[in-house]
Amino acid sequence: MDSTWKLFSLLSVNLLLGIYLPCVKTNSDYSNLVYKNCTSQQKFTGSSDESYSQAFSFLFQELLRQSSQSRFFKATAGGDNNAVSGFFQCRGDLTNSDCYECVNTLPEILSKNLCTSKAVAARIQLNGCYFHYETDEFIEEAFNKHELLHKICGEKGADIGFEEMRDEAFAAMESGVIDGHGFYSGDYGSVHVLAQCEGDLGGCDCGECVISASQIAQEECIGSISGQIYLDRCSISYSYYPYGVPGNKYHGGGGNKTGKSVAIVLGGAAALFFGLIFLMFIKSFGKKDDI
Repeated sequence: MDSTWKLFSLLSVNLLLGIYLPCVKTNSDYSNLVYKNCTSQQKFTGSSDESYSQAFSFLFQELLRQSSQSRFFKATAGGDNNAVSGFFQCRGDLTNSDCYECVNTLPEILSKNLCTSKAVAARIQLNGCYFHYETDEFIEEAFNKHELLHKICGEKGADIGFEEMRDEAFAAMESGVIDGHGFYSGDYGSVHVLAQCEGDLGGCDCGECVISASQIAQEECIGSISGQIYLDRCSISYSYYPYGVPGNKYHGGGGNKTGKSVAIVLGGAAALFFGLIFLMFIKSFGKKDDI
């Protein structure tokens, strides 16, 4: 009898772990570096390194404090001769604590000499957040607000019809990011898309920026099953899951296939679970009769 219940307990634990472990969400990749963008312009010799470092420290302390309350914040620190301005932005689906943890990793990343200490401006992009700063000595050149800063195109080899599905997902994303006040995360069929605009970018400008990013993805990532496009004021990403998007977040054509699959799997697991209970009960009952 004891051995039967030990087997039952072991099977129960394994089954429950099999049901619940796939639902565990990790945020360990939020602080992974995506790219850095450092200006080649250097600080003028008239600036004091000590005063500059102090202003930068004050700036970051303020940004870090705000990151536990907001996903976007701008600030300036320092005096007339050593002012440093900057802002952080966290991904729209991060919690306040995740945002804080992501921003809190930036000093360590910056300390790894990603940019020369005399760079007057820099942008550090992590998976979950990014940080931009510039000193008062930075001379901003005329630029296109839809300028491509970085791109990542995944492996090629998507199924036939994938690009059509991706483009439909892009269309939903382009309207959804405006309705979502600068952030959108959703699924269309087997494609998951995400878009985010800089926190103070207006609705129409945000929509235009995301459209530009989508067009770049279509041109630069032909046939790639995933991609990330970073422009100066917005970014997008997409991923193709031929067997259904994990997390059951379908918002468009194709129906809730993942939800049905999960229900079938859990239903089958439950049936197996209670079937084992019944068989073990019969077995133990038979042993009692033998006695």
